[in-house]
Amino acid sequence: MSSGQLRKHKQFHSRFLRNQRDLIVYTPPGYADKPGRHFPVLYLQDGQNLFDGATSFIPGQDWRVGQTADHCIQSGAVQPLIIVAVYNTKARIREYTPTHAPKLGGGRADRYARFLIEEVKPFVDREYRTLSGPEHTGIGGSSLGGLVSLYIGLKHSRIFGKIAALSPSVWWNHGVIHRFAQAAVVQPRPRIWLDIGTREGARIVRDVEKFRGVLLAKGWQLGRDLHYERVEGAEHNEAAWAQRVGPFLQFLYPGGEAAV
Repeated sequence: MSSGQLRKHKQFHSRFLRNQRDLIVYTPPGYADKPGRHFPVLYLQDGQNLFDGATSFIPGQDWRVGQTADHCIQSGAVQPLIIVAVYNTKARIREYTPTHAPKLGGGRADRYARFLIEEVKPFVDREYRTLSGPEHTGIGGSSLGGLVSLYIGLKHSRIFGKIAALSPSVWWNHGVIHRFAQAAVVQPRPRIWLDIGTREGARIVRDVEKFRGVLLAKGWQLGRDLHYERVEGAEHNEAAWAQRVGPFLQFLYPGGEAAV
């Protein structure tokens, strides 16, 4: 079976954020051979860390998303999907946070959401053969990228029906995401992958487990529409998150769910 293909769209401009960044789009094995078939889509933050160690935050250390997706799709464990890697910018902290914190800044996640929903997604739907409903559309990331994915996914669940939150920074601004999730009316409920590494710090682990509790109180069910994993020995870096790509893809996009 063929491998997936990567295509870079350089300097994609946002009128909402008034900047530009690269996008990398992964199309799955067999995409070119099936011109009538449409595919689910996953939008991932911190795009330069996902496919190529040369562009990653820590040189040589990336998520290996392409190789992992190829393997999982070819084995039938994951349905063929399109993955959109959205690069971050110098404004990463501002764009990936829902509120302004006095010492750290931030607070432009709603504008970032408009960028994804009103600019990136329509472009991807136009350029690629996508399945566009929420049951086919996911958002994900790690650290602050995990925080913003939770915030946008919960707030816009009619667009994003799947969320991958790896080591999410749920501590941001005194745990504002906890209060947001408690108060939000989330219909339909997205399917959520949530995890944390034990070597990221005891307080961080407690914060993520507290957030898991918020979701359970809101009606999510472990093993059904919520997967929580406490990863023994895992640190807060790309090498650790790379180990979780296959598992979260299998939970959010399990094989056997046919594209059309």
